[in-house]
Amino acid sequence: MTDHDTTFFKTFGQRLTDMRKARGLTQAQLGETLGLDQTAVASYEIGRRRVPLSLLAPLGKALGVSVAELVEDEKGPGKRGPAPKLQRQLDQVTLLPQAKQKFVSEFLDTVLQAQTAG
Repeated sequence: MTDHDTTFFKTFGQRLTDMRKARGLTQAQLGETLGLDQTAVASYEIGRRRVPLSLLAPLGKALGVSVAELVEDEKGPGKRGPAPKLQRQLDQVTLLPQAKQKFVSEFLDTVLQAQTAG
């Protein structure tokens, strides 16, 4: 690995760690979702191993983010730090089955209607 590669994968690993923790997942839980063991996830997070290209889409899906969000520098244009908790929750809702998404949507509609009526 070149110095540039090493820096990239360490930065990527830290971003991966932050995203995993923000979603309340352990390394073992994320690994299970991806068909990996905990040590593989740990190796990616510390930048010891390169994440295979074929793993980026499943990893993004498991974390509720796009592949671009996984590999782009967080401090780039338009980024102001980690997403607020509500935004992270909404991102996770998009990963739920359609019926559960509908339930959450109807619940939010009810709460918002009660707020505007009161």
